[in-house]
Amino acid sequence: MKLHDLRPNEGGGSKPKKRLGRGIGSGLGKTSGRGHKGQNARSGGGVRPGFEGGQMPLFRRLPKRGFTNIFAKEYAIVNVEELNRFPEDTVVTPELLFREGIVKRGKAKDGVKILGDGEVTTRLTVQAQKFSKTAAEKIEAAGGKAEVI
Repeated sequence: MKLHDLRPNEGGGSKPKKRLGRGIGSGLGKTSGRGHKGQNARSGGGVRPGFEGGQMPLFRRLPKRGFTNIFAKEYAIVNVEELNRFPEDTVVTPELLFREGIVKRGKAKDGVKILGDGEVTTRLTVQAQKFSKTAAEKIEAAGGKAEVI
């Protein structure tokens, strides 16, 4: 199958493009479906998203809540049960987790944090920026090492 062989499923998929301003018989001639006069009939007409005709817009009527800590660290999280896929005595680094697709690079702005959900059965040396207490205990209970980098 090639790209040019692709077509939508029968009964679904694409509608034909509206051909505007192509005569009275088309049903979309003259004003091209815009009606007569008014802001939306003009070229470049219309209002920006969220505009409510001058009424105080919803996003301004709602109260402001909460607080965003601009110094918060963003770690990608990995549970210990996900580490069972690696063979015995593997050194599990953030780089290896990216390569295996367990963690996406974009999520790990400040590194990787290992959390203790599930069980780890293989002996591994795990290197990460942070560990929860239970994760470190479980890795060491399985005979491995939890190293903070």
